[in-house]
Parts: sequence; C-alpha cells; structure tokens
Amino acid sequence: MPACAAAAACCCSERTTRIVARALELQTTVLSKLECIPTSMCKVMHKNGLRRARGYPRSKPGITHANMELAKHNTRNQAASAVSALTSVVNDDIKPLNRSSGSELKTQWQPDSKTDASVLKISKVETSLQFDDKARDGYDGDEHECTAKNTVQDSPAKAPMSKESKDARKALATVYDKVLVVDNVKSARSVVQLLTSKYKNFIHACDTEVANIDVKQETPVSHGEVICFSIYSGNSDAEADFGNGKTCIWVDVLDGGRDVLMEFAPFFEDPSIRKVWHNYSFDSHVIENYGIKVAGFHADTMHLARLWDSSRRIDGGYSLEGLTNDHRVMGVVPKELQKIGKRSMKTIFGWKKIKKDGSAGKIISMEPVEVLQRDDREMWICYSSLDSMSTLRLYESLKSKLEKKHWTFDGCPRGSMYDFYEEYWRPFGALLVKMETAGMLVDRGYLSEIEKVAVAQRKLAADKFRKWASKYCPDAKYMNVNSDTQIRQLFFGGIENRCKPGETLPKSRTIKVPNDGSLIAEGKKTPKYRTIELFSIVEDLKTDLFTASGWPSVSGDALRSLAGKLPTDLVYTTDDVEDDDSGDSEISEHDLNDTASYGTAYEAFGGGKKGKEACHAIAALCEICSIDSLISNFILPLQGNHISCDEGRIHCSLNINTETGRLSARTPNLQNQPALEKDRYKIRQAFVAAPGNSLIVADYGQLELRILAHLASCKSMLDAFKAGGDFHSRTAMNMYQHIRDAVEEKKVLLEWHPQPGQEKPPVPLLKDAFGAERRKAKMLNFSIAYGKTPVGLARDWKVSVKEAKDTLKLWYRDRKEVLAWQMKQKELAQEKCEVYTLLGRSRRFPNMAHATSGQRGHIERAAINAPVQVITVYDNSKVVLGSGSAADVAMCAMLEIDRNARLKELGWRLLLQVHDEVILEGPTESADLAKSIVVECMSKPFYGTNILNVELAVDAKCAQNWYAAK
Repeated sequence: MPACAAAAACCCSERTTRIVARALELQTTVLSKLECIPTSMCKVMHKNGLRRARGYPRSKPGITHANMELAKHNTRNQAASAVSALTSVVNDDIKPLNRSSGSELKTQWQPDSKTDASVLKISKVETSLQFDDKARDGYDGDEHECTAKNTVQDSPAKAPMSKESKDARKALATVYDKVLVVDNVKSARSVVQLLTSKYKNFIHACDTEVANIDVKQETPVSHGEVICFSIYSGNSDAEADFGNGKTCIWVDVLDGGRDVLMEFAPFFEDPSIRKVWHNYSFDSHVIENYGIKVAGFHADTMHLARLWDSSRRIDGGYSLEGLTNDHRVMGVVPKELQKIGKRSMKTIFGWKKIKKDGSAGKIISMEPVEVLQRDDREMWICYSSLDSMSTLRLYESLKSKLEKKHWTFDGCPRGSMYDFYEEYWRPFGALLVKMETAGMLVDRGYLSEIEKVAVAQRKLAADKFRKWASKYCPDAKYMNVNSDTQIRQLFFGGIENRCKPGETLPKSRTIKVPNDGSLIAEGKKTPKYRTIELFSIVEDLKTDLFTASGWPSVSGDALRSLAGKLPTDLVYTTDDVEDDDSGDSEISEHDLNDTASYGTAYEAFGGGKKGKEACHAIAALCEICSIDSLISNFILPLQGNHISCDEGRIHCSLNINTETGRLSARTPNLQNQPALEKDRYKIRQAFVAAPGNSLIVADYGQLELRILAHLASCKSMLDAFKAGGDFHSRTAMNMYQHIRDAVEEKKVLLEWHPQPGQEKPPVPLLKDAFGAERRKAKMLNFSIAYGKTPVGLARDWKVSVKEAKDTLKLWYRDRKEVLAWQMKQKELAQEKCEVYTLLGRSRRFPNMAHATSGQRGHIERAAINAPVQVITVYDNSKVVLGSGSAADVAMCAMLEIDRNARLKELGWRLLLQVHDEVILEGPTESADLAKSIVVECMSKPFYGTNILNVELAVDAKCAQNWYAAK
C-alpha cells in the first residue's frame, strides 16, 4: 500500500478504535460513580429528579437500595446502548443515527468535571435519576420505583442562524473531503515521513489554533496551548496528495495529545523545508512553547501584503479574511477556493441569544475554541484547515504581484520588490521573532517601590487641589478629581455650549460620590454614597480648547493652558493659605512679581496671590493626569504576568506596521516610554541586565536630518554635518545675520571643547547667547522634515502666519535643494500616488484628483514625511516607529548587528529597537568590545558600508539598566 494511502487508512482505523475505547471508558466511569453512592445517602425526592443528601433517610428499609439497583441497571443499559450507537456511527462514517423513536443521537457527551476531558461527548443528553411524582422528603406511602430517564440540560436559547452563516457553513463544508485528519502518533509519523521526503521541496503553509490565551492582552511566549494545526503543501504546478484526494493535513493536538505534536518536530525544525505563515511571530512562539525550535521561515503573508500595499489599514486591513476575499489581492482564485472564501469565526460559529421578547440579541457569542473543536468538529476542521489553504494561495498571489513590481535602491534599479523582501524583510521578520523570544528582564521590586511613590504623590496632588477648591466650594473636598464632569462644573458652570447656542451648563448641580467614611448616620448603616453640590467657582475663565460636543475641554492640555508652565516641584512644595493676609504661604514676593509662567487662570482668579494659588492648584490636577498615565501605562502593566514568562522577562510583540514599514510594539508597548525629561520615576531603570550581563544602548544622532541632507543633496546641510559640532547652532548662524556677525567677531562660540584646567568658555556659547533663535532653528530643522506648514509653525510659536513665513524663508534661503526635493515629492504623490524610501519601499496615497484642499495638504505633507524621518506617532495608545528611510537605516543596522559573527561569539543579542536606538544584552566582561562593534555596525549599516553622502553619527553606552545607559 502506498505511504499516502496507508496514512489515511491508519487514521481511519485508529480513530474508530479510539472512539469505541472512549465509549467503553465512559460506561465504566458512569457505573463506578453509581457504585460509589452510599445507599443510606440516596433519597426519593421530587418529580423533577432532584437528589439531596441530608443524612440518613426516614424511608422504609430496603426501598432506597432497590431504587438504586434499578437505576444502576437502567444506566448500564443506556451506557451499553451508547457504545453500540457510537460503533454504528463510526461504521457509518460519522453520520447521524436515526433511532426507532425518531430521536437523533449526536456525537457529543458532557463529562462531569472529574471525567477525562478527552472523553467524546454525546449530545446534551445526560443520564440522571428520575423519581415518581409522589415522592416526598420522607416515606409516606407505598413503595415507589425510581427509573433512569434522559433529560436535556438547560442551555441559553439561541436565535436561528443567519442566512450568511448558513451559506458560509455550507460552502466551508466542501473543504472536509480534502482534509486528512491526524489524531494519533502512528498516522502523524506516516505524514511527517511524506513531508520530509517526497514533499520536502514544496512550499508549506502552516497555521495553528490556540486556546487559553487572550491575544489582545497576553504574549504568546509561554502562553497559550495549541489545540490543532494545519499544513497545506504545494508548488507552482501541483499540491501534495496524502491519499484518497486528501491535500491538506489537520492535526488534532487537543485529543491526540502532545506526543502527536512532537512527531512534527523534524518538519518544523528543518531549515531546508520552506514554510509560509500569516503572522509568523504568533504561530512560531506557541509552537516553541513545546520545545520545538521552528526553522525554515520562508515568508509571512502579512508582511508581503504590507510591502505590496501599505495603505490597506483603512482599506480592507491585513487579516487573512480581508486579504483573501479581496479580488485586488488574490487575482485569479483557484477553483477549489472560489466559492468558499475565508470567513470570521463569528460568522461560522457565532450565535445570538434570544431575548425575553423573542427577538435576537445584538451581541454575538461563541463557545471556547476547544469546545468548538469537539462539539462542532467537522466544521471546525474545515475552518482551521482553510487557514493554511488560504495562506498558501495568498502567498502565491502576493509573490506574483511583487515580482512584477520594480525595486529601485537609492535611485538604482535592483530587480523586483520580491527580491527586496528576500534580502531585507524576510531576515528582518525572523530577527523580530528572536528579539521577542529574548525579551527584557524587568525589576519588579523596583516597579513596586516607584508605584508606592507615585500613589503617594498622586494623593498629595489630589489633596492639594481639593483643599484649594473647597475654599470656594465646600463640597469640593469630596469630589472625584478624575471626573471631567465635576472639574468642568467647577470651572465652567453656567457656560454656553459652543455647538448648541442656548444650551448651558447649570450653575450648580448635585452629584453622588462614594462615601469616604466621614458621613455617618447615627443608628444606621454607613451609606455607600453621599450627595455633594458643586457650583462654579470662577467667572469667565478663558479657554481655546473644546470637546467635539461643544463643551470646554478639561483634558491635560487644556488644564496646562489654564495653569501655565510651572515647575513640578512647586506643585508639591507650595502650600495654600486660608486668606490673603496670612503669612504662611510659600509663594515668595519674587514669584508674585514674575507672572510670565502663569496661565489664563491667573487673571480669571484676580491675579496676585489668589491667581497664583489657582494656577498651582490646577497644576496639581495636571500632575494627577500625568501620574495616572505613568501608573496605568507603565508601572502596573510591566508588573503583570500576562506579558512575561517564568524568568521575569517581558516579551512584547514587534511588528512591521502598516503605511511605511515602521516598527510597532504591543503587549506591552515598550516603545512608548515617557520622554527622558518626563520620566520622573525613572521607569527605564526597571529594565535591567541579567546577573553577569550588561546592556548596550546605542542610538543615532539627528538621523532624519542626515537622511534629508542625502536625499536632497543639500550642500549647506552636508557641509554642516561634515564640520561637526552643534548642527542647530550652525543653522541659527546661517539664518540670522546678527548671529553670524557675532560669531565672526568672536563675541560668541559655536561650540567649545574645554582643555584641562578650563572651567568655562572665554566668551558665551551661541546656544546660550542666542537661545531663542537656536530654538527656532532647531524646531525648523525637524519641522521641515515633517512637512510642517507656516500655519502649523505659527500655531506652535504663537506668532502670526506672516512671521512664520518669513522665518521659513530664512531657513530655505541657504537650502534651496531641500525645497526642490520637496516639490518633486509632491509631484510624485500627484502623478503616481506613491513616494519611495531610500531602500525603494513605496507608500501609497489616494488619488489627489478628487481630494479636498485639506486632504491634498495632508497628502503633500505625508509625501515629504514618508521618505525621510523617524517620528513618534500616537495612534490608539500605540506608539509606532516612524516612516521612511530612517526606518530603513535602523532595520539595516539591526540586520548588520545580527549578522556579526563576533558579537555572537561574545554572547550578545538584540533585545529591542526604540525609535532610532537599539538595545543589546551580553556578558559584562566583553561590553566595551561589543559596544565598539555595535557602533561600527550602525555607522556602516549597508553590508559594512555607508551609502549616504553624510556620516551616520552613533552614540553608545554600557550600563546595568536602560536608564543609566541613556
């Protein structure tokens, strides 16, 4: 018999044996439980068959025992019937069995919590003891028989399946005949033999289904259990055949056991066997949780799709369902998949509950995946097998599209974009998975300590605000300082809605708040809530920020505008005073005279000491927002077990994100660290090296500006970088003639390098003498790369648009090449609807022919932005590594580091990339040598060379924690 036919036959016969064996085991289990019930504990009860155990019965001796024996006899008969039925079901190829009574026996059994979970379920029919309707708590009549009857368990009423779901299930069912089910070691061994020999040179699409994991919250490293997986193999003109027309393998790990999965280790670990995945990171981690080291990574269709079209985030997305149902992506779909199409789990397996009024609810519910695999087995096999089948077809389609798309590297033709994928994104995808596996060690003890400090400071700030507000509104001492409604009532009570004229906030309102224990009703239980009255404490408080609904905003930005720019330490050191005449306020006379740093609340509260106290109190509210953000986004999540493993290392998910090839991180978002100057609790200090190891943190200096100088071939910028020193000071000197004159007359210095014995420069530094001009120059340097307009600059600088335009002209005066390059980018976006990065990746844009002026402006700014910089973008609580050539350079640097044989010998490995910096960990003894190698790799990231016309500056440090290395 051929190997493929033998594998199929082996699966069938083995499965039959297993089903019958489980039924016999079930019979034994039920009977053993009945034998264990003491005769003295059984009672004849109510007509519904409920049993109680309340000590010894008062019934006539012998009756309970007789009833029990009868129940056991009936149960034996029913269990035997189940075995017979199951045998018939197996012999009839798992078809429903119609009994003489017309009832249908389904292959489902509900075992109790102590029964082996792998026992096959037999519908929702369960054997329970039924008793005569005259039964009572004790015996009060003739002897009554108890019989075993079938009762159906109560389950939530389900709405009828929608037509869409019925059609989807009907189409999906056609896959079943193409699937070979592998659920035992013997058949697994036969299949693996074919995969590693006859079909070794095929492309193998793989997909897993995983239970016991919340994919939105938990890392797949050390989390989740594989319940099944599928493999679909093919090449350009054929697909693998495992006998009897079976072309796809579906492996049952849930009931087949771990040993079945381990039989596939030779397949997964062979680097010469090419495997494609959709979201390789997730699948590889959950398989590696079983000790299998996945190798042979050939492609991730999610990455291929993003490389082909980076704009699908808002146009179909990158899910397997969205991609395979899009004719623009799939092109000519194979006949076997034309009528099927990938559908969501909710479409296939979801159901709605019936509401009390008989209508269907809105929420779609779904059983856990392990339940679906057993209770709706055939459909589940079809659903999960289709994933691997669709992945292979998607790979073939995207590969074909990318092969037809030309690749241009820094202006020079280099082949196709699939060649680009093979050279850069394939190894980069594999590297990201290695970095996820490595993770970063976190000092939870330190996080616990700074949590205490943060909570204490938060309380101090909240008490400060309540104490101040209660001087104007007594009940403010009980208010919730996190409530926008309550804060808005205090500051803006009586104000008219900006969007709905005539609608105003009430001057005062009563609000229920939790009782802090101070409200005690004599002789009564302490109430959970108390009612407070909040009213407006200020008239005509000015604000420029409003919510979408038209009310004044009380966001962090809005509150900072009211408070002004106050030093943080003043929030905690300045005490409020009871009245203006008391002398115990810590606001000095100097502070009273200096009003420049105070916000709009200063004048609204009358200026002077009252105005400043108001600003300090509102600043305390800002502090509460800031502290809450640090606690909820960093301090608490980093202590959670859902994102770490037993070794205490944090494993985030790193992804080549949409739009521009940028890198994103989630669960947790390690890239979203607070800015160094705002990291008041030194959260980075919690990221540490293991004992005996050190961290290397290396980052680029002014990377996006250097790339802009290269792309635009701007002589002025290239000369400035070549000269070295403070680039922003040089920009200011070139913009302003009076600064140039001061430098030439040696009244100021561009930069200063102190010699031994020198404590200060002989004359002031430019950055100190002309700080305002340098700040504008610095902002312009980055704003130009971001595509900022005069309107945006005027808003940032709080100056007129004309003044912003004049300043921009000063910047461009010496950088005409940059202006010409920007115009070229806009033309590309208009003519080809895409622009290109240094390595040749493209970013697509909508057609500008039908765009509004606002949309056109946005596209033009993005066209300038995309090819250049690395920028932090906040999107749905995610921070993503910025777009374009800066991301290309960072990727090449990481690949160069990963390829370096010497670093591997020394034991160093990459852990994380954050913006334009990378973090490595390795032995402390070789830290200095490793640091020099890392700097060399990053300064020459293109296979040991630097193709840019400007030097790449790299700064690197070694330390025991991330914070110390910054």
